[in-house]
Amino acid sequence: MDAKLFQSRHEALVQQAENALRDLTPLADARPARLHAAMRYSLDAGGKRLRPVLCLASAAAFSPSADARYAATALECIHTYSLIHDDLPCMDNSDLRRGRPSCHKAFDEATALLAGDALQPLAFELIATGYAANPALATDLVRELAVTAGSTLLVGGQTEDMGGLAAGPSTDRLEYILLGKTAAMLSASFAMGALVGGASPADVERFRQAGRAAGIAFQLVDDELDLTADATQLGKPVGADVQNGKMTYASLHGLAAGRQRIDALTAEAITHLRASQSDSEFLIELVTRMAGRRN
Repeated sequence: MDAKLFQSRHEALVQQAENALRDLTPLADARPARLHAAMRYSLDAGGKRLRPVLCLASAAAFSPSADARYAATALECIHTYSLIHDDLPCMDNSDLRRGRPSCHKAFDEATALLAGDALQPLAFELIATGYAANPALATDLVRELAVTAGSTLLVGGQTEDMGGLAAGPSTDRLEYILLGKTAAMLSASFAMGALVGGASPADVERFRQAGRAAGIAFQLVDDELDLTADATQLGKPVGADVQNGKMTYASLHGLAAGRQRIDALTAEAITHLRASQSDSEFLIELVTRMAGRRN
C-alpha cells in the first residue's frame, strides 16, 4: 500500500477514535469529578489507539451498516482499565505510562482502582446502547468482549504473569500469557470490527485468527523493545521485565528466536486476512508495520 495513502488513512482512523472517545465517554467534571477526571486522564493519555483503529478498519474492510465507533470505544475502555490496574503497586508497580505518571501516581491508588472499575461497565454500556437497534449484533459483541476481558484471557493472562520467572520457566504458561494479556484484545478488535462490518461467520473467524497471530507478534516486539529501546522511545520504563523477573519469550528462547517468530506470526496474520472476502489492504500494511516497530 502506498505509504502516503496508508499514513493519511491511519491518521484519519486515529482521529476518528479520539473523537469517539471524547464524544461517547463521561466528561472529566461529571460527578463524582475526581473519579471521572482519573478516567479521562487515562483515556486521554494518547498512545497508538491500536485497538480502536483495528476495530474501525476491520469494520470498514466489509460493508458496515452499523457505527463501529461504539465497539471501538468499548475496546479502548477495557484496554485503558487494564493498563490502570496493571500499573498498580500490587501488580506491575509502574510509575510511568504513555510518557507521563501512571493513574495511581497522578491521583492515588484507590481512585485509580475505581477508575479502572468504572471503565469496565462503561464498555458494555456503549455496546448495549450503540447497537440497541440490532440485538443480535449487540449480543455477539458483548460475548466477544466479555470472554476476551474475562478470567481465561485478559485477566487470566495477567494472573499467570504475576508469578513471573519465580514460578518456574514454562513454555505452556508463557503461551497462555501471550494469548491472554495482549493477543486476545487485538483478536477481539479484529473480530468485533468484522462483526460490525457484517462479515460472514467464516470471515469473522479469519479476522479473529489474524488478530491472535498479530497480537502475539505485537507482544514479542514489546518484549524485545523492553530490552533494546529507551524510556523516551517507549513512553514507559524499560528493563522492567528483567527487573521484575517477568517471563518473556526472549528470556526463555532468546532474541533471535523471538524475531523469527514475529516474522512467522505476521505472515500468518496476513494469510488469514488475504483469505477473507474483504478489502484488507490497509490492515495488512498495519500488521506489517506493527511487527516493524523493532527496526
